[in-house]
Amino acid sequence: MSMQEEEVGRSSAFGRLLGLEILAAGGGEATVRLAMHDGLRNLHGKLHGGALFSLIDSAMGQASHSLNDGTPDSVTLECKVNYIRPVSEGELTCRAWVEHSGKRTQVIEAEVHQHGKLVAKALATFARL
Repeated sequence: MSMQEEEVGRSSAFGRLLGLEILAAGGGEATVRLAMHDGLRNLHGKLHGGALFSLIDSAMGQASHSLNDGTPDSVTLECKVNYIRPVSEGELTCRAWVEHSGKRTQVIEAEVHQHGKLVAKALATFARL
């Protein structure tokens, strides 16, 4: 991981609280990992949907910012997530990529996998600042 990626990853106190780990960020793509822990469980003992959304949104933000040398220059306008399978334990990996980058908005996609199985898919619009 480059120093730039470490700096971007450290910029979010919320990401640190969740335990997000940036594995890669560059060229409009990013990969972020989340290890399941008890603080992320819902009432059913599964990964809370909000924690999964936060993983997705953070990976998408990293993908977006990677087009601007890691400098945060966008915010989420909207995001649609399909939750496909529950998670009880282990690690998840989210890969996000910028599908389109215009002057004012970006369209970003993401997929979350665990052990090669799709856990969630997302599509978002980001506003460029």
